[in-house]
Parts: sequence; C-alpha cells; structure tokens
Amino acid sequence: MSGPAPSRAVRLVREGGALVPRVVAAAAPPPPAGDQLLVRVAASSINGTDLGLARAGRVAHAVTGRRIAPGFDLAGEVVACGPAVTGFSVGDRVMTLLGHGGGAQADHVLVRQGRAARAPRSTGLSEAAAIPLAGLTALQALHGRAALPARPAARVLVVGAAGGIGSFAVQLARLAGAHVTAVADAPRAEHVRALGADVVVDRHEQDVLARGERWDVVLDVPGALRFAQVRPVLTADGVLVSTRPVSVDVLRDAASRRTPRTTAVATRRSPVDLAHLADLVDTGRLRVPLDRAYPLEEVAGAHAHARSGRLRGKVVVVLADELR
Repeated sequence: MSGPAPSRAVRLVREGGALVPRVVAAAAPPPPAGDQLLVRVAASSINGTDLGLARAGRVAHAVTGRRIAPGFDLAGEVVACGPAVTGFSVGDRVMTLLGHGGGAQADHVLVRQGRAARAPRSTGLSEAAAIPLAGLTALQALHGRAALPARPAARVLVVGAAGGIGSFAVQLARLAGAHVTAVADAPRAEHVRALGADVVVDRHEQDVLARGERWDVVLDVPGALRFAQVRPVLTADGVLVSTRPVSVDVLRDAASRRTPRTTAVATRRSPVDLAHLADLVDTGRLRVPLDRAYPLEEVAGAHAHARSGRLRGKVVVVLADELR
C-alpha cells in the first residue's frame, strides 16, 4: 500500500530567539512494517515534557544528534496494520504513549502494537488523548512506587492536585480507599474537591507540611519538595513519591532500606496499565479531567494555557475532530 499524503506536524521553530511550536508540512510515515500500526491521530495532549522541550530538545540533539518533536501521547484510529499485527484491526480506536523522541502531534504516527491500548468506548478521542502520560504517571506512582493497594485506609497527600497528573492521582487514591488531602490554589479547589479530595489546602494560604498531620504517601507532582521537608510528616512506613529524579544521596539511602522512604516515578509505556485506565473510565469510576481542547492551528495557544498555572486537568490539541 502507499502511505498517506504529506501531512501536518508540530515542530519547534526558532522565532525571535525562542523555540515555539508551529504547524509545518512533514513527510508522511512509511507504510507500517512488522507489528506496527499506522494511526490517524485525533488528538494529543500537552504535558510538562512538551513545555520543557525547548531546553531538553537542544540538550538531546547535542548528545544524540536526534531532534525531539512535541507530543508524547495520542489517541486516534488505526488506518493500516503491519503484516505481523495480531491484536488490532483497521478502524480500532487506540491510545498510546510514545517514546522520548515524541512526535505525537502529527496527522499520522507509527506505533508498535505492543505499546497501544484500545481507547475508552465511553469517551471521545479528544478525552482519550488526555489519559496516557498523566494517567500512567499517576497510576504507576501510587500503585507502583507507593504500593498504595497494600496500604489499607491510607492517608495520601497530593501536591499539585489540580493539573493533569494530580487530577488523576486524586481519583485513583480515592478508588484505592485512601483519605486524600489535596494541595491547590483557591480558584481550583472546587475542581479538586469534585474529583474526590477529602481536604483541599490552599497552597497560597497555608503550608500543608506545617499542619501537624502525617501521611502514608506524599505524591509531589511538581517535583519541588525535598525529602528533609517531608520526612517529619511521613508515617513510619510512609513514602515520598516525586515525578522528578531524586538525589544520589537519597537514592542510596532508599536502596539500603527494605521499604524506601523516597522514590521517583519513571513513567512506563504499559498497555496493560492503559487498558486498566480505560476500563476505569468505561465503568464510570474514573473521570478524564479535560480542561480545554485546542485545534491544531492554535497549538501555541495550547502551550501558553498549559503554562498558565490555571489548569483544571489536561489540555489537548485536536487534529481530526471528526474522529471523536
């Protein structure tokens, strides 16, 4: 078969001394080979990885010679299958998390079938695109690094609860039976409360770590807390989970313990975890926290809104609205 016509893609373009996201004409991917799926992208979300891409992209290019393109997760429709594909068919609605090279914000993307999962049946593809990176990070932080299912009646603190990862984390913690304290600013307190937070602390009005409470799990979504700050508020077997790498000293200390006191989540491309999240959505137990959807041509505005500090969940860029 022949590949699709040349398509649109988002790339970082230098303008006025800065790298900004712009829609450009890009070569279409080749026909799928082996176990690859050719996916027509309906939508892709904006993540913190995208917002830090200008600097990270320069570093990665200097080290590897490869450029990183915006877009690390997507939802769309399978339009062609490689000869070794066994788990999907043309027309299937899928979602996936791409690798470190990104490139999800393009009309068509090649994806290995082992890295894809079926999108929820109960949502549009724009909503499904908000799930992979943020949902996987929250799930793997709480269920994996913090072992939350093995902590009955746990007390969980989510710092940075109003954004994408935090919005998923609040819900997943409640589903695990935890009592959830969420940190967010006042304008977004009701959003977090509606997701299931038992207590919402305004980060501008109060230091949550000075409340005299203890938690079994502290999830630091911004990755700004130091373990020395958090240690006094952890229970005896409590753990701090960060979305950013922790220091070598802390990692060495954690490695010497049977139960680490601090750890970091490195999000894995897990189709099993994605399928679990899709099932939670389809059974009404998990809500996709979609803040706003932008057309592809307004990708720069989507980035600006994602940087605004006013997010209630996720921002997505829509490439093919008719697929929703």
